[in-house]
Amino acid sequence: MDVLQISIAAMPFLLALTSLSGRAIVPCLLTSIVTVLLGGEPHRAVVAWCIGMLIAAVALRERLRAG
Repeated sequence: MDVLQISIAAMPFLLALTSLSGRAIVPCLLTSIVTVLLGGEPHRAVVAWCIGMLIAAVALRERLRAG
């Protein structure tokens, strides 16, 4: 994997860092790591990345809703 692919894989973790609570950070970090590890199998990596983005999006939505 090159730097661009790793930065895209880390996007859920980086998005979770902006959330109000820290509860979303660990699951997003784990999904980002799994995405990098499954980089050779694109279909499985996409599933892990989508799950991480879903968790991060919900956390970000809660932050925006809170104020």
